[in-house]
Parts: sequence; structure tokens; C-alpha cells
Amino acid sequence: MPFIPHTAEDTAAMLARIGVADIERLFDEIPSGLRVNEFDCIGKGLTEAEISRLMHERASADKQPLCFLGAGAYDHYVPAAVWDIATRGEFYSAYTPYQAEASQGTLQVIYEFQSMVTSLTGLDVANASLYDGASAFAEACLMAVRANRKSESRRILVPRTMHPTYRAVAQTILAGQSLELVELPMRDGRTALSALQALATEEFAAVAVQQPNFFGALEPVDELTDWAHGHGGMLIAVANPIALAVLKPPGKWGADGADIACGEGQPLGIPLSAGGPYFGYMASKESIIRQMPGRIVGRTVDLDGNPGFTLTLQAREQHIRRSRATSNICTNQGLMVTAATIYMSLLGADGLRQAALACHANTRALVEGLTELPGITRAFDAPYFHEAVLRLDRPAPELLGALAAQGILGGYDLSADYPELEPALLVCATEARSGGDIQRYLQAAADLLFESGRATG
Repeated sequence: MPFIPHTAEDTAAMLARIGVADIERLFDEIPSGLRVNEFDCIGKGLTEAEISRLMHERASADKQPLCFLGAGAYDHYVPAAVWDIATRGEFYSAYTPYQAEASQGTLQVIYEFQSMVTSLTGLDVANASLYDGASAFAEACLMAVRANRKSESRRILVPRTMHPTYRAVAQTILAGQSLELVELPMRDGRTALSALQALATEEFAAVAVQQPNFFGALEPVDELTDWAHGHGGMLIAVANPIALAVLKPPGKWGADGADIACGEGQPLGIPLSAGGPYFGYMASKESIIRQMPGRIVGRTVDLDGNPGFTLTLQAREQHIRRSRATSNICTNQGLMVTAATIYMSLLGADGLRQAALACHANTRALVEGLTELPGITRAFDAPYFHEAVLRLDRPAPELLGALAAQGILGGYDLSADYPELEPALLVCATEARSGGDIQRYLQAAADLLFESGRATG
């Protein structure tokens, strides 16, 4: 920070009050071998002109490759108006509200966002977002355990087809609260329903399912939802919000619908941005609303009958016993929600549907073209949305490296997360990819496979 207001006398008085000789003593629990006393690797300070030139040089070195990556973060087209509006001063500098009397404009944006999420998910209520999709899933697991009055189990049944990062983040967060994730095996890229028979006598607080799953495949969500409810558990849906424009919403799954829906909101107008910030969304049935983390904005009328907006639920640690408090979000996620609300408002239901259909059509064109090449086949027969797994006749890094040299991010290597599928590649083509982009990928892959075959022939 550019200014520290404490004088030497102020610092001495505070140290004397807590009985510490000097500031260094405050950090004595850090082993000396881990402490850095001087930053020898950092050069002298640069002038404004020098740092400006350096940043321009680095920016120019950052290429703009064609992106066929997915795996949870998607390169969608974001209309220019989204961030032109979101970065206006009244939105960009607005602090995330924690008080009921916060800015009416900010509260209305959040209310509109919640309304749109409930429309997408087919559920009753939605919150004002969470940190990201992975932590939203962990929060949904905690919420299910708190809300399930039919079961005292602290176990969640999670398919192996769930995003591996979501499972890892949830495991880290839940382990400290004695919750257990139990893996459900997969078959042909989808959850193996046959495996449920062996679990019929075991008790679970909830069953989770991702739609589409990590491989882009469509899961048998109706069967999984009914099985969960039939065995005393809740159903947690993790859903891609763009896909919900064309797929059955979680609130309509099975006979009674999912109890909780969550996921990553990045596809809704948030650029890839080198990894963030993103935001997680969450919706649920109204019957369990008091177990929902975050905050909820409601619409009401004032004494004069005029419409207004206010925070109606926020179980923060300032307002409730810490052991019963739920998670909140920060201002960055509030800004992401603002952008997502603008994005959904601009596209509308028809625009979202068109974007989703274009994603599916582009991915089909890419997959059909690639599987006509020698050495590439589809790994699974299951229907998919806008991602698919391809088996290769060579290590995935070999092909991906060669494509990257031509300015193409060719997909996600699955060998680390799913070694049993190796060599395999997860590819994605959103609506942002043109027919020419897809042909460029196909031609590059064909040339590489041909050269490789001739070299080994």
C-alpha cells in the first residue's frame, strides 16, 4: 500500500501493549530457512515509461491461438456491451453489499441475476453467487448434509465423471468437517447405474451428478435423481449454465427434481482471463433455503408502495454463531455476477439457446472431422453437448505440442486425471469458433498425422 498511517510512536505503543519487543518478533514462528530478508532477484525500480514499454513488449509476445480447450473454462463470445456496461463506475467500483440498505441498483442487479438462475435451473431460489464452480460444489455438499433431515449420514456419492478439480477442491474443504466423498464408477463415459445396486443398503446424505459431465457426455439424470430420493438422499446437480438453455433443467429431473443446483458461471459473459476471477452459482428448493450459503436479495415495496430491493438472508459470522455461519462472496464475484446478468439480459432465452446449439454443432463438426483421420477415434458412444473425448494412437502431448506450434490449442490431455483412458484428448468447440477455425484445426491435424505416418513408414 502507498501509505501506512502509523508513526514510529504509534508502532512502539502497540508493541508495548501486546508485550512484544519489535515487529520481527511477530513473525518468529516462521522458520529462518523460509524467510527472505532481501529481494536480490528484483532489479531497480523502473520509470513509468520503462514499465509501460516492458508491459507492451510482454503483451505483444502473448499470441492469440485458436482455442479448442474446455474442461471447465470456455472460450465463448462475449458481446462488447457486457463489459462496457459492467465497467461503468457505478458497477465497477461498487462494493459487494452486506447491509440491507445497500445501493438499490446493486441489489436490483443481484435480484435479476437470482431470477435468471432460477429460470435456468427450474428451482425456487438462488443466491448472490459463490467463489467459483468448484467451491460452490463443496458448499452444496455441506448444504445437503445440513438440510437432509431424513439421514444422519455425512457421505456424498460422487461419480468419477465429475470434474476432477471439483472433486479435489471439495475433498479439501469437506475433509475438515468429516464429510466423505464416495466415488461412483463410470462406464462408456457416464455414471455406471449398475454400480448403484451394490450401494442400495448404504446410506448417503446426497448423490451428486454433473450435466454435462467432465467428458461432455449427458448423464442419466432422471434415474440418478429418483435413486437418490428413493434411498433417503438429496440430489446435487452441477450444471453448465449454457447447456441449460437446451437441456432439461435440474428442477425437472426425475419425479421430484434436484434439491440443489450449482456450477461455474464463467460461460455467462466472463472471459477466460488467465484463470479468473470466475464465480459460482447456486439454486435450491425453497424448503431448504435457510441452509443456503451466501446472500439472497428480495423484492418488496416501501411505505409508499414503490418497489424496492433488500437483503433478506445472509447468515454471516457477524450475524450468527460462527459454527453455524455459511460462506460469503467478495466484491470480485459481485462484479462477475453483474457481467453475467448483463450477458443474459442481452442474449435472452432465445440467444442463449442459439449459442448452445451453435456450440453443439461446432463440436460435432470438429469431432466428425477428426475421427475421419487415421489414428483418432471417439472414446465413448454416449451423446454429448460441446465436449467429447477422442482416443489417439500416440501420446496426447505429442499431438498437442505440434498443434500449439501452429497456434492451435488442440484440447485437454486426460492422462493425468484419467490414466486408464490414455492416450486420450478432450476437445471442445464453442460458438466462438468459425467453420474456418475448425477447418484449420482439421488440416493441421491431418498434416501432422500424415508427416508422422510417413516418418515411421
